Amino acid sequence: RQSSGSSGINAEYGVIKSMEPYSKKLGMDTWHYAKRCFLGLIENLAKHMIMVRDVVLHDCIQFLEHAELYGKNVECRIQPPLSAAAVHELQGKNTVTYEARLIKGLLLLVCDL
Repeated sequence: RQSSGSSGINAEYGVIKSMEPYSKKLGMDTWHYAKRCFLGLIENLAKHMIMVRDVVLHDCIQFLEHAELYGKNVECRIQPPLSAAAVHELQGKNTVTYEARLIKGLLLLVCDL
């Protein structure tokens, strides 16, 4: 794949670099911003609006793997009080780790990696 010179790619690299070190900077707010950038990238790739080099995709996947590693105890969103059954159902799904895995899966699916 070749780069299209898209500013979206620059945004992803900016997000990746600005989150280092992940252990200190990965939080609810920073993850929200990062996942929006990655979902925008995936959407544009799925619509064939942009093409990116494989090295960029591998950097994105590596970032998402780091997010999985360091995001186990980082909540994605503030949850209102729920019933015990609803809390049990959502357990483990309100973490950066869970969402990073989903986003990585989407990226791999769209890019046929």
